[in-house]
This record gives sequence, C-alpha cells and structure tokens, in this order.
Amino acid sequence: MPGFEWTRFKRSLTPYMFLLPALVFMVVFIYQPIVQSFRYSLYKWSAFSASESWKYVGLDNYTRVIEDDIFYTSIVNNIWYAVISVAVQVCFGLVLAALLESQILPRLYNLVFRTALFLPSVLAVTIVGITWQLVYSPATGLINQLLEYAGLEAFKRTWLGEEGTAIFAIIGVSQWQWTGYIMILFVVAIQAIPHELYEAARIDGANGIQQFFHITVPGVRQTFLVMSTITVIGAFQVFDIVWVMTAGGPNHASETLGNYLYRVGFRNDEMGYASALATVMFLITFVLSFVQLRLGGGIQQQEAH
Repeated sequence: MPGFEWTRFKRSLTPYMFLLPALVFMVVFIYQPIVQSFRYSLYKWSAFSASESWKYVGLDNYTRVIEDDIFYTSIVNNIWYAVISVAVQVCFGLVLAALLESQILPRLYNLVFRTALFLPSVLAVTIVGITWQLVYSPATGLINQLLEYAGLEAFKRTWLGEEGTAIFAIIGVSQWQWTGYIMILFVVAIQAIPHELYEAARIDGANGIQQFFHITVPGVRQTFLVMSTITVIGAFQVFDIVWVMTAGGPNHASETLGNYLYRVGFRNDEMGYASALATVMFLITFVLSFVQLRLGGGIQQQEAH
C-alpha cells in the first residue's frame, strides 16, 4: 500500500536525519578546511594579497618541505615529545592510578596526592610556561640552585638556552602538567573493573604486581589505547607551551611542527608554504591515529578468539 510504503521510507530516513546536523558540521568545519588547506598549499600567496594575485606553484611547496632542515628538526622534536609523553603521561600515569586505587596510603593522603597531581592540568599554559621559565633560569632558577646545593654544579645548565636541552626542558614541563590529568582518567577506568576480580586474585595468592599486570592492565586496555592516541596526536600538534617558553629557539632547536607552521604563516607571511606544512602535519597525525586504532582493533580480535 502507498501509505504504508511511505511510512516505512520515513522511518528508514529517521536515523540519517538525526545524523545530518553532525555530518553537516563535520563537512563545513573539518573536511572542507582540510581540502581548502591542500588547495592553498599549491599557491604562493600572502595573507594581505588578493586571491587574483596568487601564484600557482604546484607541488613546489612540498618539495621545499622535503628540503627544509628545520622541518626535520621539528619532526624529531615532535617524535621525542610523543615518545616521552606516552611513556610518562600514559604509562606512568597508569602506574600512579593503580597505586592510588590500591589504597596503600590512608584516604586523606590519597586525596591530597590526587589533588596535587591533578592541579597543574587546570592551570593556563601561559602561566605554566612563565613559571617554569623562572624555574629554569640559569642564575636564580630552582633547578640550578638545587644542583648547586647538592654539589652537582657540573650539571647546571642554561636549560632553555642550550640547543641540546631546550626541547627536553619543555617536554618535562608538559609531563608535569598533564600526567595527573591522565592519571585521573585511569583512576575512573580502574574503578570500573569488578572488585571481585581483585579479591579472587588475592585469595589465589597474587601479589600487587601480578594483579596490576593480569587484572588492571587488561581492564583498562581500551582507555590506554584512547589515551595513547590522544597523547600522540597532541604531541604532534603542540604549540602553545613551546611558543611561550622558547618560541622555537635557540637556533630552531626546540621547533615543533605547530610552532614552525605558525612562524612561517604568521611571522614570515608565507601562507602557501604554511598550508603545505599543515597538510603534512594532518597526514602524519592521521596515519599515526589510523595505525594505533588498527593495532587496538587487532588486539581486540585476538582477545575475542
């Protein structure tokens, strides 16, 4: 019957109508800018020039990326950022969460530690960067003073002023700020694990380390995968803390992709080359996210079998 068929057709469209606003939002604000960024990367243009004066250069901007030493320095710094962030924020954050949930400490101390570790994540990045500039100060900074009091003057450095230490000093600040945040997310994930599993393990004679590796780690695997993916993406998009603390110096030693992209686009006004860097940055984060999600899916399939 025509009326019945029309009703079935409308019902079949209902889920898509609910999805339509989100789809339109994603197309307008995510996918369309990605396509536009790639199109802009094929031109040499200025932010203050009319589009009619843009010069088409094809893939020359991408050739320049391949030949750019600062680009490779930025890539290496982002890789260091990602590796150290996953090791400290995710892995060490999980260990901290497990220790806090093990109730080794009295409840009051437990709450104090949670608050102290989480508090840096609510601070503005600008405040954090300026504060740590003072901590890293070669003359009056806390770190060099502690090294001097400990008789380790040989280890004193101009932490943000030396090419070999600048990026690692900034990475250390990020670990201080965000490890507690990820720790709290792991605490929530651990609390969702059935407590009976830990009780059964203790009855069977499993110690704390065995419970951690055989119950806690498998129980938070999905959270671990999500946190690792977000952390890696964030490490390749980091900009603010680097710009506040060193602006990429000294001698571009602490440049990251986001920082270098900003410098090229808004300081040097080379918008076409900046668009090419943005496209490469998108491809890197997309590939890394895809690989991590595929690995996570493979682990789930193995567990299912």
